[in-house]
Amino acid sequence: MWYDIACMDECNGTPSQVSLCRLTIGKGDEKMPNIKSAKKRVKVIETKTLQNKIFKTQLKTDIKKYEAALEAGDAELAKVTYKAAVKKIDQAAACGIIHKNAAARKKSQFTKKLNAIG
Repeated sequence: MWYDIACMDECNGTPSQVSLCRLTIGKGDEKMPNIKSAKKRVKVIETKTLQNKIFKTQLKTDIKKYEAALEAGDAELAKVTYKAAVKKIDQAAACGIIHKNAAARKKSQFTKKLNAIG
C-alpha cells in the first residue's frame, strides 16, 4: 500500500524544499497478486481491516466513557456506560476482534469497579 507524504529535501533540509515521497506501509517488498481471486482477497482484507479499526476505536471510546463515569463517581451514569461497554466488548469477542478470554477479563474488571462504587 502506497501513501504520498511530504518529505524535506535531503540536500539542505529547508522547509521550502518540500517534495512528495512514496512511503510503503507494511512489509518491504509487497507484490500485487496476478490471480483475480487473490486480488479480490487483498481488497476484502483491506476493507475488513478498516472495519476492525473503526470498531476498536468505538470500543475504546465506550471504555473511556465508562472509566470517566467511575472517576466522576456518578453511579447512574456508570451503570449506563457499563452496559454499553460490556455490550461492545461482547460484540468484539463474537467477531474475533478481541480474544474471548480478554473480553471476559475486561468485563470482570468493569463489574468489580462498578460494584465498588455502588
